[in-house]
Amino acid sequence: MPITDFLPISRSDLEKRGWKALDVILITGDAYVDHPSYGAALLGRMLESAGFKVGIIAQPDWRTTRDFLALGRPRLFFGITAGNLDSMVANYTANKKLRRTDDYSPGGKIGLRPDRATIVYASRVKEVFKGAPVVIGGIEASLRRIAHYDYWDNDVRRSILLDSKADMLVYGMAEKQILEIANRLSAGENIGNLDDIKGTTIARSDINFLKDYIGIHSFEEVKEDKGKFNKAFIDFYNEQDPYRGRTVVQKHANRFVVQLPPAMPLGTGELSRLSALKFMRAWHPIYDKQGGVPGFEAVRFSVISHRGCSAECNFCSLSVHQGRIIQSRSAESVLKEIEDIAGQKYFRGTITDIGGPTANLYKAACERWTGQGACKDKNCLMPSKCQNLKLGYAETLALWERARRIPGVKHIFIGSGMRYDLLTGKYGQEYLTTLCKYHVSGYLKVAPEHISDPVLKLMNKTGIKSYEDFENSFAYINKKLNKKQFLVNYFISAHPGAGLNEALTLSLHLMKKGLHPEQIQDYIPLPLTVSGAMYYTESDPFTGKRVYVAKTFKERKMQRALLQYKNPSNRALVLEALKKLGQYEKRSLFFKDKQQER
Repeated sequence: MPITDFLPISRSDLEKRGWKALDVILITGDAYVDHPSYGAALLGRMLESAGFKVGIIAQPDWRTTRDFLALGRPRLFFGITAGNLDSMVANYTANKKLRRTDDYSPGGKIGLRPDRATIVYASRVKEVFKGAPVVIGGIEASLRRIAHYDYWDNDVRRSILLDSKADMLVYGMAEKQILEIANRLSAGENIGNLDDIKGTTIARSDINFLKDYIGIHSFEEVKEDKGKFNKAFIDFYNEQDPYRGRTVVQKHANRFVVQLPPAMPLGTGELSRLSALKFMRAWHPIYDKQGGVPGFEAVRFSVISHRGCSAECNFCSLSVHQGRIIQSRSAESVLKEIEDIAGQKYFRGTITDIGGPTANLYKAACERWTGQGACKDKNCLMPSKCQNLKLGYAETLALWERARRIPGVKHIFIGSGMRYDLLTGKYGQEYLTTLCKYHVSGYLKVAPEHISDPVLKLMNKTGIKSYEDFENSFAYINKKLNKKQFLVNYFISAHPGAGLNEALTLSLHLMKKGLHPEQIQDYIPLPLTVSGAMYYTESDPFTGKRVYVAKTFKERKMQRALLQYKNPSNRALVLEALKKLGQYEKRSLFFKDKQQER
């Protein structure tokens, strides 16, 4: 049956289809946007294409059970996700203050998803549908699948699988796992017996069924001992590869949390077929009166060309969620989607992005990735690009050229961030020139993050010289093209290793360059990231060396103020930071008026 409507969200939708019940019900903390950038919609369409009847409950009111009853009891299972963001990140700033808006909610309204949404939704489902199988997933569940440091509690929490009382947890990009779970439950298997699906985490009282696994320190041990926390983290981290990764077992009291090896990456054909599923490419009409869903505007006319990131930045969750192995769609698949977008009623000629986690890693490949997996003791991009990593620049340039010729397409911009250290040298020159000539909207996003080499090393980022080389190349090429285009620099304040001295150094660097960044990312320790482990333990989990960590809100605010010294409201914090550093005489560099003494 051709897809001509949204997935059902109400009983009346079921009646229109002549359905009495659904096979799978997906519950999400985001508004329902039928677009491949939204996880619930993507999984829903995939299951639908496999012949399952799927419905969506978006942002249910968790204070009552009414919304959870809206579609009845599914034949197979409930799938629960907090949404495209961890609910605590969605709800709170780095200073643990409530956010003012939520881009994934209608009208940007806050308060439509609970804190720890995965746990809350699962609890409600278990309350009203006794014995109904519950599968949790999404970024919130994925990054909390074993015992983890939680910034908002400032404590080590146990696996979210246990806290939610769910039957299974799917981690990473969940298409293969969800489809296998649906097929096996449909064939009559019991969810309690599904103990061999890659990319899932389960809880068992007995693990005699396991043949090959690595046991890591228990929840109780890592909660009490930071050294054991780091040891457990590294043992876990080293097994996050679909080819060489082993099952990881962590005891919680009298139960065992069992993380089975990661799911195999999707091949080009699989990813292309997934991307070819038909979507409405719109928010559900129920949100029209509320002004729609703000976050959708950023992706409405964009195309996801690949997934995965081989960079392994320590503060980022991508490598532990999507994996290090790059999975790219075929050029034909990408071009077909652009053609479909160009035929839309509201399209005005601009494709806002062809990209992924890192735009210039499309079609990147390593011969080890098929069969052996990513290297365990070697980074793909640090301290420089591995010679075995082949960049897909020729394929990308060919793709862009064909895309520019599609009728109705006037502009194609690359909105995803770029790995700037891959845009210098002979292999990057043609790519950067073409990018600047055709595909920069006037501003190009890059993320130097800091200028202190010791801090950058803790971030697992290349030194500042590689950024300066790129900056010079960008300026030279644009001058040659007679274009005025600018770099949008992203910096992180208060990352482990960065104190007030490092913030001052970065501030003076920005001042010298005439840069006044409006957006600074206050560092947030995300669960199951290397930097998150550093923040909690105040040591490098790989080396055991002590790491300075700015943990007070006051110092974090001072670091940010130094980077945004042009903001008048930051004056007092800047002066306080300079006094604390014994650098008060530098105040004249920051403030040129008579109030600088105050």
